[in-house]
Amino acid sequence: MLDSTSASTGVMPAAVDVALQHEIEQFLYFEAELLDDGLFREWFALFADDVRYRMPTRTNRLARERHLSASEAGEFNLFDDNKQSLGWRVQQMETGRHWAEDPPSRTRHLVTNVRVRPAAVSDAEPESFDIRSNFLCYRNRLQDEVDLWAGERQDRLRRHGPGGWQIAQRTVLLDQAVVLSKNLSVFL
Repeated sequence: MLDSTSASTGVMPAAVDVALQHEIEQFLYFEAELLDDGLFREWFALFADDVRYRMPTRTNRLARERHLSASEAGEFNLFDDNKQSLGWRVQQMETGRHWAEDPPSRTRHLVTNVRVRPAAVSDAEPESFDIRSNFLCYRNRLQDEVDLWAGERQDRLRRHGPGGWQIAQRTVLLDQAVVLSKNLSVFL
């Protein structure tokens, strides 16, 4: 995903075109709207066939071990989906019989601090961008269940047709090390 060396050296990476930045931000806002409106099938269509959508576990580490705070690929993750398993989760939400979502949650997804960089990819994937964004997801369910999840998303977006984008990769890094919610049945 994104190279963190720029942040560690204090040198800001070169900016992308303002129009491209705006286009990608609008795509992310549209994605949030689909989730908040419960349009999961339409949201699912935004993902590439070869997508990897995962949420690593987090641990609290000493400052010198901070780079080890998120589980790696192949280790335990809160979820680690490909297109098929993500589709199963969407189907479950659409049945109306998902025990953790009956009645359905009301969510509000906020996406901020969108940083866009060209992806270092092969010629087979020329218009791909690595995106880092911060998020806050508010969920209310039943009378008094309220959950807040905050963190960072690391996405790879790929140009898909004229004016379109697909999410080819997403890593969701929650800021909390322990998920205190009764379930994690919403998409982030």
